[in-house]
Amino acid sequence: MSQFPGKGKVAVLKTTPDSILDDIDQLMVLAGVEQALPKDVTTGLKINISWQTWYPACSTAPWQLEGVIRTLKRLGYSDLIGIHNDTVVVDTSVGEANNKHRYVTDKYAVPCTYLYQEKFEWVRYEPSQPFLVLDKVYPDGVFIPKALIGKNIVHLPTVKTHVFTTITGAMKNAFGGLLHRNRHWTHSVIHETLVDLLMIQREIHPGIFAVMDGTFAGDGPGPRAMRWHEKDILLASADQVAIDAISAKLQGFDPMSIPFIRIAHEMGLGVGDPKDIEIVGYDIAQEKPWGFVQEDTFASRGQKMIYHGPLKPFEKFLLQSPLVPWSYFASNFYHNVYWYPFVGRKRVEEALKTKWGQLFKNYGDGQVVMPGMEPATVVQAAVGITAIAALLGAGLWWLNRRPKR
Repeated sequence: MSQFPGKGKVAVLKTTPDSILDDIDQLMVLAGVEQALPKDVTTGLKINISWQTWYPACSTAPWQLEGVIRTLKRLGYSDLIGIHNDTVVVDTSVGEANNKHRYVTDKYAVPCTYLYQEKFEWVRYEPSQPFLVLDKVYPDGVFIPKALIGKNIVHLPTVKTHVFTTITGAMKNAFGGLLHRNRHWTHSVIHETLVDLLMIQREIHPGIFAVMDGTFAGDGPGPRAMRWHEKDILLASADQVAIDAISAKLQGFDPMSIPFIRIAHEMGLGVGDPKDIEIVGYDIAQEKPWGFVQEDTFASRGQKMIYHGPLKPFEKFLLQSPLVPWSYFASNFYHNVYWYPFVGRKRVEEALKTKWGQLFKNYGDGQVVMPGMEPATVVQAAVGITAIAALLGAGLWWLNRRPKR
């Protein structure tokens, strides 16, 4: 059983745009941040960018990042660094600008590390106890960024649903940072993967903490194509399992029915059963039921057919071969060419009329980037469709040239 300061304790507060930075300060103190994070090492802020375009509840909120930086500096954490990973479907350099993260890190002179840059060394990790699945997914070895070893880590997730894991939060936030571009290989065993990653974190980080933003919360087919809701809530904890469990409970899910929470709880990596979690600050019993639901997108339905359905025998061929760019293209096409321009943009326009939307708009230069169709993806689509048409044409030509019997 793993013991650590703050195990089984989650701080929760209600907040407003006028009080958000002070509320984050109070929240982190309530959750025991100074007991969880030593001050004599570098503290990394694991910023979440789930989409290079701003969408409510999708990525780390700028006030979330600012509040955490301001509080850590006030408490004497002088060596801070922002940590970004890339994904195959998100351009981080664009995302940190559009989500106004870069404005905040520049304002407080916090340098950022970009783990996808070639200068970073990825080292083979040998666990002190057997992995659940990672050694089977990566038989040639599990590699993690050397730059993260020996640093505190503060995760900055949001309250939202996820097409593969029901909810996504503090535990899922490590997914991008600790695993490189082939992390999609783990999607068929994603719950066990998140537990393996938490075990790694417990061994490589002197301290772990999370501050979760629920000012906007997202339900439906997360982590991107969600319905946003103003929930005005903040969570913090040194226990990554417990904070995810309380987030799940708020959303309306049974935390112990979500495999990654249940497995981590049973392994003693944190507390996942809400009845055993100490909640300080706001009494969540006052919350009216949120009634969030997990849903799929067109793209995720296709992926689940590969991970768990009739296409399972072809998983390696489709997702671990030169054919894999098709899945990136499908996700990009769905989200950036279809969903955002025709569905998401209208939702963003409505969100900007709210109190939190106005706060977001007021960060930085006051501009909000709301793209139409992503030009790069449109070009990819044109090339892809042209290639498919050419193949079909060649096939028809060949069939027509065959001798008649």
